[in-house]
Amino acid sequence: MQPRETIDTVIIGAGMIGLAIARELAPSRSVVLLEQESHFGEHLSSRNSEVIHAGLYYPPDSLKARLCLRGNTLLYRYCQEQTIPYRRCGKLIVANAGQQDSLEQLHHNALNSGAEGLHRCTQQWLQRQEPWLHASEALLSENSGILDSHALMGRLAEQAQEHHALLCYRHRVRRINCEPGHFLLQVDSDDSPFELQCRQLINTAGLDAVPLLKRCSGFPAKKIPEQRLARGNYFSLSGHSPTRRLIYPPPEADGLGIHLTVDLAGQARFGPDVEWIEHRDYQVNSARLPHFEEAIRRYWPDLNTDRLSPAYTGIRPKLFIKGEPYRDFLLQGEKEHGIKGMINLLGIESPGLTAALAIAEDIAKHS
Repeated sequence: MQPRETIDTVIIGAGMIGLAIARELAPSRSVVLLEQESHFGEHLSSRNSEVIHAGLYYPPDSLKARLCLRGNTLLYRYCQEQTIPYRRCGKLIVANAGQQDSLEQLHHNALNSGAEGLHRCTQQWLQRQEPWLHASEALLSENSGILDSHALMGRLAEQAQEHHALLCYRHRVRRINCEPGHFLLQVDSDDSPFELQCRQLINTAGLDAVPLLKRCSGFPAKKIPEQRLARGNYFSLSGHSPTRRLIYPPPEADGLGIHLTVDLAGQARFGPDVEWIEHRDYQVNSARLPHFEEAIRRYWPDLNTDRLSPAYTGIRPKLFIKGEPYRDFLLQGEKEHGIKGMINLLGIESPGLTAALAIAEDIAKHS
């Protein structure tokens, strides 16, 4: 196999992040985007709650906080300009007995992070606005919303291609060689295997981002974090939704709690939970239903459980470093791993969708 021409930038993974980066970089350089599936966004980007987050949950000095807040602004602007369906519906984080301190801490953290549009809501206000809801108080986030993630990814792909980015589906990177001044990729495609050479390599492979580094010759093994898989089950609610807002309990250690979201068609669903798994499996675990019922009844005691049915699942990449959870995004550049021209985006789960345009903006500034 003979190396083809040297590309300026190769991006691996056509999820929301990879598409946003391709769109951002394509006007200034040659860009090839490699995706092993037959369509963009087949994993993390299409198996989530489609929520536009407002930067409430993340430590003020974290990448998640900064990129979520900047991404929120960019995303609403982009949806408006590109007529991507969205709705700034607002979110209520609700508290009951014993949860008031958690709500207070969340509010304090959000303000320290720079989040705006926040209001404390009394029980009386909630009874007027959301009479079905059982809560003693709540935090209202005006800047939280929902969008059509598939329409968003479709437009990002179109704009990347309009600037001559090459999107290659059913192309799997089998191995990467880090060589002086460039990278040599061994790629499997439907036609035949081939080699591709590039000056800059951006790893946005989602669930495959960490496994890909293990197939990267010349990359320091000590810089590869452990990745574990957390499946999130979703159950849909038949019939009319009790609300048009997003309803969240206080966050948990490994997730945001089993929350209620309403899509643009008005369909309500609950999830995700956190179910640790060893191997990728997108089958909904119906045995989790009692756990869902218990969690939902804390804020909706009158739930008719006959209205719940399995919907879909997503799988989140959870990073661990030296056995301890690493809860922020992990963005590795030359400063972190010593290899010029390589950028790894690891552990990109929620709020990755919200942060996508901000991540792309950051990478363009430093590339």
